[in-house]
Amino acid sequence: MRHYTRFIRLILPHSGKFALAIICMVVSTAFSASPVALVIPLIDIVITGKAITIPANVNAPVWLTDIVSNVNALEPLALLKMMTLMIVVIFIFKGIFEFFQTYLMCDVSQRVIRDVKNDIYKKLQSLSMDFYSHNPTGELMSRITYDAAVIRDAISTGIADTFYQPIQLIVYAVMLVGLKIYGGIPWSLIFISLVIVPIILYPVVRIGKRLRKISKDSQEKIGDINNMLLETITGIKLVKSFCMQDYEWKRFKDHNRTFYKLNMKSVKRMKIVSPMTESMAVVCVAVILWLSGKSIISGELSTGIFTAFLIALFSMMKPLKKLSNVYGINQQALAAAERIFDLYDAPIKVKEKQNVSDMGEFKENITFKKVSFSYDKDKGAVLRDIDLTIKKGEIVALVGPSGAGKSTLVNLIPRFYDPDEGNVHIDGKEVKDLTLSSLRNAIGLVTQETLLFNDTVKANITYGHTDIDEEQLIRVAKTANAHRFIKDFPEGYDTVTGERGVKVSGGQRQRMAIARAIYKNPPILIFDEATSQLDTESEKLVQGAINNLMEGRTVIVIAHRLSTIQHADKIVVMDQGKIVDSGRHEELIEKSPLYKKLYEMQFSNED
Repeated sequence: MRHYTRFIRLILPHSGKFALAIICMVVSTAFSASPVALVIPLIDIVITGKAITIPANVNAPVWLTDIVSNVNALEPLALLKMMTLMIVVIFIFKGIFEFFQTYLMCDVSQRVIRDVKNDIYKKLQSLSMDFYSHNPTGELMSRITYDAAVIRDAISTGIADTFYQPIQLIVYAVMLVGLKIYGGIPWSLIFISLVIVPIILYPVVRIGKRLRKISKDSQEKIGDINNMLLETITGIKLVKSFCMQDYEWKRFKDHNRTFYKLNMKSVKRMKIVSPMTESMAVVCVAVILWLSGKSIISGELSTGIFTAFLIALFSMMKPLKKLSNVYGINQQALAAAERIFDLYDAPIKVKEKQNVSDMGEFKENITFKKVSFSYDKDKGAVLRDIDLTIKKGEIVALVGPSGAGKSTLVNLIPRFYDPDEGNVHIDGKEVKDLTLSSLRNAIGLVTQETLLFNDTVKANITYGHTDIDEEQLIRVAKTANAHRFIKDFPEGYDTVTGERGVKVSGGQRQRMAIARAIYKNPPILIFDEATSQLDTESEKLVQGAINNLMEGRTVIVIAHRLSTIQHADKIVVMDQGKIVDSGRHEELIEKSPLYKKLYEMQFSNED
């Protein structure tokens, strides 16, 4: 119930339209039920030629007695003409109000799902990097696509019927009671009619509980399928190069088969409810027909009253059947809502404290004091007791074997992660005391895996800026050695780079990323093996762009080639999450066995 209440709260921002839809439901139901009352004069007067009679033991109000007298006074032909016209008018208005209630509920569902998608995406943007390391991209995508669509359908159909069908049941139940009071229907028939509801709803509730678990499994399986699609489509070159198309197809087929089985389990449970409830309802109706038939034969009950009673009773079957399906739909929606609420409730580990200040101009240094960090507590620390000072204007190179913690160390500066122990300071202020925007605006990051968005060259270089200076754009492109190839593109700076920059080469992507960093003009630069995946010619051009970018800035370089460290003011040697040595190249060759080994393995051929 807690999850369902929270689910219903999603509608509250649009309560005005929702309330209007409920009003339309009530009016539509009233028009839908009113022809039942017309059946009594139609059968008793027009068809059988008898007057409508109120049982002698019924103390009818004056208004009802007057209506019966006036109807009995009409000629059968005049009464038929009037009733025909009334039926046409009633059904026209019924159709109008049905349209508006359906339209308004669909509008509410679309608005809710729009808000849910916006909230999910906003939350994804605010979550810390460690969240993404534990949650596959395809799984997160399924929250916005599949889960959100389930909620939309549940609101337009499930929530609508949750209100609409009970309104119809209440109206027809009131009619049954009215027929008892003023038409002489025996209480035994009314009792049997109203007992139908709890008998029918019991199996619905039992099946619905199981359905919710199956729905949650189905939604998780969709996440697996999305994740596999994302991996294999973005990595199609790798799949083809290893001739793994058949293997991946079989893997996808297994996921798809599991999803199919879960879906069919869900369908079986949802579809069995309708015939089950219908069969139970028919048994009750058969008992009612038997009892009421005897009353008609004995003359205790008029044919018109009995026919109106039957129509009202059968009219209750449709909302009951729909309610049996609604419970299943709502259970599916709850399973989807739980997964979305889990995302809403995911903790943001890196967030601003209250009373933080802007970073201001970078003046002195970046310091790490006794910093330790782990991605997973059970797998041990990635960084251990790091003490390091990087002065303004210095070029500091980080070297070490794979897994030494170099990338993790630099990721602590812009607060992609927070250390488990110790602190990171800039100009004596702990980075946690600075606004995230001012901190990250002061840092330019260029990585080996350069990401370009599926947008124009201009938009990628000026990313993060709304006011674009065309002269500055060309100037930074020239500084990054990128202007020459950009102007040769078919549409120059308006050329779309494709998904992840697939339409440009690796060297071009890297130079555009450097141009992006130059356009940002940050005082602190971080290069995470920015040239490690380039050929020699591209590396020279990119390195030239990097050298241009380094001028007058504080630079931290995760070194992959000799050219990236030979001009460093300080080289920091890391191993197993610790700083084992530091100094200039010549010093480290003499005093650091690890650095000498790394140099001989990685840099000596270039030298």
